[in-house]
Amino acid sequence: MDRIRTLDREVAHHAALDARLVDAVADIRLLALTSWPAALQAPFLTSVAQGQPRLPQVVYPTLDFSNARRALEQIVAACDEQHPLGQYIQQSAHSWDVAARLLEGLGTAAVDACSVELFGAPEQPLPGNGPSTRDAARHFIQIANELDHELLAPEEQVPVSATALQLQLQNDLDSFFEGRVIHVQLDPELVSKAAAGPTRIRLRTSARFSAYDRAQLFHHEALVHSLTALNGREQTVLPSLALSSPRLTATQEGLATFAEQITGSIDIERLKRISLRTEAIAMAREGADFIEVFRYFCAAGQNNEESFASAQRVFRGVPPTGGMAFTKDTVYLRGLVSVHTFFRHMLAQDRLQVCRWLFAGKMTLTDAITFAPLFQAGTLQPPKWLPHWVARANGLAGMLAFSLFANRIRMDQLAPE
Repeated sequence: MDRIRTLDREVAHHAALDARLVDAVADIRLLALTSWPAALQAPFLTSVAQGQPRLPQVVYPTLDFSNARRALEQIVAACDEQHPLGQYIQQSAHSWDVAARLLEGLGTAAVDACSVELFGAPEQPLPGNGPSTRDAARHFIQIANELDHELLAPEEQVPVSATALQLQLQNDLDSFFEGRVIHVQLDPELVSKAAAGPTRIRLRTSARFSAYDRAQLFHHEALVHSLTALNGREQTVLPSLALSSPRLTATQEGLATFAEQITGSIDIERLKRISLRTEAIAMAREGADFIEVFRYFCAAGQNNEESFASAQRVFRGVPPTGGMAFTKDTVYLRGLVSVHTFFRHMLAQDRLQVCRWLFAGKMTLTDAITFAPLFQAGTLQPPKWLPHWVARANGLAGMLAFSLFANRIRMDQLAPE
């Protein structure tokens, strides 16, 4: 009984610290504060149309998060680093501190350094000391460029309007959640084609979408990013599981991209778009300026509006003159490989339940394993909502089992028929 009371006290202590962490980081909005204003697009595209492209003039705010960082430091000092909750809070607080330093250095080389610390770099090897993320990106770009486009089905070639997609996607979500939990809205000011939050998905009003876009928004944005935030809000002990902590970006994007893959929602053009961003980040860090990166996306087949949106992702928070980049988009491929490997590893150990816990809030792969005793004890709650492909264990196990076996086949030793 004394041991149970001690455990309860430890949980209550760290739950209070986690609540303090949520308050401390409320204003550290990494993507919102690094993104460019939508108004920069039109003047730049006009200069391109006139044959005299001019670098966008980006003015970043001067930010001071010293109070938040002091609060984070105090929270870290109060944690028991031997307790799984204490470890989680300390690691989360550190990543928020790095994010705060990044925002305090907007427009300087500090952004590049901090984003590499948070998200990695294109040259970073994939899990298992495999090829680099940039090597993987070049592989997918090459495959996409070699694709025979005559093989495309009719539905892959007919885009739909944002208005039509809004109605379709809203119906998909209402059916899944059995009610209006997530709202799909049109936004004429959005630079990217789409953006998702816990209860809202925005679509750029002028954008055109494919059938794959609909499936990707449903499985990637709604049933991973939004769903894990909604499930995280159900956690009373760790309210920060509803937040997009910078330390879990690779897992979140990897899990979301894996969801696209395992549901057949990802197409080679989507892999190409992800890969182009990785290559563009490497180019920018090697000295390419915004105009050169914009032209790179144009040459790869994107229209001017898409190329601007893609290039501004690379230059979020940094000067458009080259030599630095915001490296967040390197996590997609690396995260996909990590999550795919994790799911196969859990199947091999007969621990697929851990994969379900990944959806109980926003957490890393390591967190899901560390939190296992807390889920089993009822300290943390299982996910209220689960994507169908995760809930159906037999189907998931079947796909993963085939993947485990197929990996044993040496492609370089296959004789031609």
